[in-house]
Amino acid sequence: MKLITLYRFIALGGVIFLWNFTLPEKKSKWQELFNGKDINNWVVKIRTHEVGENFANTFRVEDGMMQVRYDGYSQFDRQYGHIFYNKPFSYYLLQVEYRFVGEQCPGGEGWALRNSGAMLHSQDPKTMLKDQDFPISIEAQFLGGNGKDPRTTCNLCTPGTNVVLADTLFTPHCINSRSQTYHGDQWVQANFIVMGDEEVHHLVGTDTVFSYFKPQIGGGNVSPVDPAVKIDGKLLKEGYISLQSESHPIDFRRVAVIDLTKIKDNPKKLRKTVNQALGKN
Repeated sequence: MKLITLYRFIALGGVIFLWNFTLPEKKSKWQELFNGKDINNWVVKIRTHEVGENFANTFRVEDGMMQVRYDGYSQFDRQYGHIFYNKPFSYYLLQVEYRFVGEQCPGGEGWALRNSGAMLHSQDPKTMLKDQDFPISIEAQFLGGNGKDPRTTCNLCTPGTNVVLADTLFTPHCINSRSQTYHGDQWVQANFIVMGDEEVHHLVGTDTVFSYFKPQIGGGNVSPVDPAVKIDGKLLKEGYISLQSESHPIDFRRVAVIDLTKIKDNPKKLRKTVNQALGKN
């Protein structure tokens, strides 16, 4: 791993580790990916269904929220779903506000209780096979508390991918973050600083809970896949953003990004932009 990427954020005044900063008066402008009205700019892909088929109205908009619901299912039957924003991104800050609600769909796996996620640098949904379970991507895993046990959120999972941790290629599927546990139906704000194929940082609110480097295609935990798409070792410089349907109802009230591409090589401007944005609640 080239340490220049880590130094980039250390040079931002410890921005990836300490988010106690003085906020400038001017706020950064977010691009709202979810407009609170419809999902016209999004593409649905649900396992065993064709791209664009929103089976059983799984993804819907009600009360100004993007909702994932299963009232049209008799059994979940491993029909994992994802909804993709229709434009790829490379260097960006992503903010997602979510909450888990209700009861898990019958037939959902035990591990999928209060489980969802934001898929970063995802493959184009049009390149997914009909029976493919997950897109090749970096998953920022959302977990809700079960009411009694510690259960971190903004974890890392790697469907068809690997990352570098401490100069070593990390090949296991999931690893927990350092976050707190969020029980019940409370709203959680997740932020992700995604720097192309260099580095990614997961935050809950303004607290950095996990960081990793050199996201790349590789490994398993995704099936079936087109070998022409799954090119192991290929660095993931860009990709689509998608949100998951894994059998537990969830609401999203905000999905927004700030594109950092034009300032990625300007540490002073990058720091200012990120700090401004994360001061906007």
